[in-house]
Amino acid sequence: MSDLTKHDRANRAQRTAELLLQIQAVEFRPDQPFRLASGKPSPVYMDCRRLISFPAARREINKFLADLIINDVPGSPAIDCIAGGETAGIPFAAFIADRLDKPMAYIRKQPKGYGRNAQIEGVIAPGSHVLLIEDLATDGGSKLIFARAIEKAGGYCRHTAVIVAYGIFPKKEQELAAAGLTLHRLCELHHIVDEATSQGLLNSHESRIMNSFIDSPQEWQQQHPNDEEN
Repeated sequence: MSDLTKHDRANRAQRTAELLLQIQAVEFRPDQPFRLASGKPSPVYMDCRRLISFPAARREINKFLADLIINDVPGSPAIDCIAGGETAGIPFAAFIADRLDKPMAYIRKQPKGYGRNAQIEGVIAPGSHVLLIEDLATDGGSKLIFARAIEKAGGYCRHTAVIVAYGIFPKKEQELAAAGLTLHRLCELHHIVDEATSQGLLNSHESRIMNSFIDSPQEWQQQHPNDEEN
């Protein structure tokens, strides 16, 4: 049974959002949307990679993430390896592997195309249980790519943990679940929007746009099909 109460989780989600805003890892552009890796528009862009340059925030969030894994991943002491997805997941996998005293590997989206043509660097032993770490989950597509690479190498990947999950594409998370992959997260997009609104970083107009995106992302994206790519 998890030692983290609902109150603990809410506080950690709010604090994670606060830290990400503090280091300017979140940029809102409701009236001129960004383009996600999937090609879909988004009124927000999150760059959790900035955390690596801010030791205090990095340390606090990595502790939260390690605690989340210990509490929420069944049999977490039996995890044999922590794997990071190319590229943003690599430093966070290294931080968590060090905290949990576990071996670490990293995974490319595709084999590198020369030398050993490796897709995985480090050692994933056959039969080992691997936890996948990334910084962010939008629609979850890359998680399946990395999990398949782990399983092709003979490992088992049933859990992936991120700092932020958008949390607004339930069908995508259902696809992950159908593939046997459970997504764990410290906070979701609505926590960040709520915190930004409370800090006055979003005005009422911008907050309304952000919440309309959270409530109906596909409808919102369909209304912004021709926005400039960034």
